[in-house]
Amino acid sequence: MDYQFKAGSIPLLVSMPHVGTDIPDDILATMTPAAVDKQDTDWHLARLYDFLGGMGASTLSARWSRYVIDVNRPPENTNLYPGQDTTGLCPVDTFHREPLYLEGRVPDQAEVQRRLQAYWKPYHDQLGAELERLLALHGAVVLWDAHSIASVVPRFFEGKLPDLNFGTADGASCAPGLSEAVVARALAQERFSVAVNGRFKGGHITRHYGRPQSNVHAIQLEMCQSTYMDEAAPYGYRPDRAAQVQGVLQEMMQAAAAWVRA
Repeated sequence: MDYQFKAGSIPLLVSMPHVGTDIPDDILATMTPAAVDKQDTDWHLARLYDFLGGMGASTLSARWSRYVIDVNRPPENTNLYPGQDTTGLCPVDTFHREPLYLEGRVPDQAEVQRRLQAYWKPYHDQLGAELERLLALHGAVVLWDAHSIASVVPRFFEGKLPDLNFGTADGASCAPGLSEAVVARALAQERFSVAVNGRFKGGHITRHYGRPQSNVHAIQLEMCQSTYMDEAAPYGYRPDRAAQVQGVLQEMMQAAAAWVRA
């Protein structure tokens, strides 16, 4: 199976496109030791969001590493942040500009297209099908795209990122009421810093599937990994830190679920 999926009963689907760590053997044979480290993974998100089952939310998480192909990038590989540096559909280097492929082994266009069909498409087929199912059942649905990233990545931004970064494609991917309800819960606490449509405005999943005019509302949360884990290898989960942010996460998810059912 190319992903892990669990169907829920409420109009909320949580997507975790960058949690995958598997790399097929034939692809791994072309890659450098930096790829084996998988440092740009959204580590431990399934554990951090383990309360979702009790809420009745649907969950979808990737099996394959973003180094194989990035399911949160457009299939035509357009830059989601024109004029800014970003990694592409089939990344060739890490967030720290370490090459992912051995010399002469960077995938050509035919290989990228093969990976689109084999690894990218199954995730999106399931994502689209579940949104359609929930929309038919409930008349409206929220898609929450869950991400995490190292708190300091000089390639993309200066200094430390805010702890909680919300993206709604500058308001285009969801109704204002949803983002207001969710962000209000985030702002009600003082431990974690918050940004809305700052450096992160939502990736392909948020922008493509968010159709508020059709009652599909998408919002992305990019969290600093320092809020719940060790950012250096071996990237251990920190229950002491996670306990602090998990309560805020749960309140935000409950706010999203309450809003869409109102």
